[in-house]
Amino acid sequence: MNRPIVLKIGGSIITDKSSAVPKALPGTIERIAKEVAGASVSNPLILVHGAGSFGHSLAKQFKLKEQFDAKGLIETHRSVKSLNAMVVDALVSAGVPALPVHPLSCAMLKQGRISDMQTAPIYEMLNRGLVPVLHGDVAMDSMRGADILSGDQIVPYVARKMGAERIGIGSNIDGVLDNEGQNIPVVTPATFDGIRKYIGGSSHTDVTGGMLGKVQELVELAGMSGISSRIFDASAAGSITRFLQGETMGTLIQKNK
Repeated sequence: MNRPIVLKIGGSIITDKSSAVPKALPGTIERIAKEVAGASVSNPLILVHGAGSFGHSLAKQFKLKEQFDAKGLIETHRSVKSLNAMVVDALVSAGVPALPVHPLSCAMLKQGRISDMQTAPIYEMLNRGLVPVLHGDVAMDSMRGADILSGDQIVPYVARKMGAERIGIGSNIDGVLDNEGQNIPVVTPATFDGIRKYIGGSSHTDVTGGMLGKVQELVELAGMSGISSRIFDASAAGSITRFLQGETMGTLIQKNK
């Protein structure tokens, strides 16, 4: 089996993240599904998507970063699971052999970080030509009872475990931007400290750290494992296909040269 590609689609792309209630963007979900289906790539594919307005507003309402709340845990998972079902259904309709993987059922956290995650089923799905679709979720936590598990944490964990070839992060902006709003073509562990002050959080409700959280996770991954990532604008038509086919776009995050 070839080394897989891990592609994450941000919640800001497939939902209206500014909405106080869950609001999906079905046309965008369908477009992305068709682009995944139309990309001729020999590598196996792991998809991860953000929770957007299906997760962040509920997590904030029930204060899930601050306390254990059984009702909040249930309602937040049910909400993000419904978004995942929309994404999987669109992929299957487009001809992609996709299956849902709910992190609540396979991941264990400790102080908000993944301490264990069952990845054997994901490996077997890839081996059989299937596309596992994970998502931002809630998960049980050995210290806190439960916590938020961001797709931005799932991506590097799964990439390491599966020996990914590369990662794509489809955001709503064209990569990492400097203080003048211009794209920074390459970020490495050596240059990260110098630019982190320019990297913001999210303009909407986000309990997982926004863009800075993404870049931090990916810089650590590049430094530890050498797996490179691209953050690119997934709101542009054709962008998913272009990434999957290996085009240069957005910001490349890689190990030090």
